[in-house]
Amino acid sequence: MTQLTPYSGRRCADVLGSPIDAIDWGNALDTISNWAERRESRYVCICNAHSVVTAAQDSGFRQVLADADMATPDGAPVAWVMRRTGHPTQERINGPDLMQKFCERAAADGTPIYLLGSTPQSLAALQRNLLVVLPALTIVGAMSPPFRELSAPEDDALVAAVNGANPGVVFVSLGCPKQERWMAAHRGRINAVMIGVGAAFDFHAGTVMRAPDWMRRHGLEWLHRLISEPRRLWRRYLVSNSAFIVGAVRQLLRRGG
Repeated sequence: MTQLTPYSGRRCADVLGSPIDAIDWGNALDTISNWAERRESRYVCICNAHSVVTAAQDSGFRQVLADADMATPDGAPVAWVMRRTGHPTQERINGPDLMQKFCERAAADGTPIYLLGSTPQSLAALQRNLLVVLPALTIVGAMSPPFRELSAPEDDALVAAVNGANPGVVFVSLGCPKQERWMAAHRGRINAVMIGVGAAFDFHAGTVMRAPDWMRRHGLEWLHRLISEPRRLWRRYLVSNSAFIVGAVRQLLRRGG
């Protein structure tokens, strides 16, 4: 593996002070595939309203997003701001679909993947479901780390296990902002492309139902998740989405938009 600095070829839009990549599906998948083939240590953040609001309030996390090799517009509100600020065709590049599309490509070209995060039960279901749909997919490892900060020896063992499996891509499901901070801390240590996909593991495992297509097309996936898990997610969606709206209005007014 080559020791790398943050990827310098990003073409970004400013969303509440965070650089989000203006990119389409084809370029996103091609770029990740090229990195994976060369086993480059990169990290990809999938950014929704909660991510950029957290970054606006936390300078350390804002730096994590700024240093990413790719930060895609996961949420419909993020893509909408980008369309209003100079990128009129920007679409959502969201975690569950990015994971699905890349796994389809990986099954075709032989790129091995690793699954890191969630619970052992969800990981087992996730692997079964992925292989039912994509029997040619090579899953070289899966690990559910403890829900706490790892000691240095534990972290070294995790890194050794992942690198020993030699994946091209490591899908990381630790929740935001933990997964993004983890990936940033492990660039240069994990010999693969790390992609923080959040709840995608649960969706593809079937342990959490994803919003129907019509809700996703109309930018209402957040509402479906809020209705499905109100006690866990009410603060994230109601508070973060309100803060996002205020920040977006201010940003657009400054631009005369």
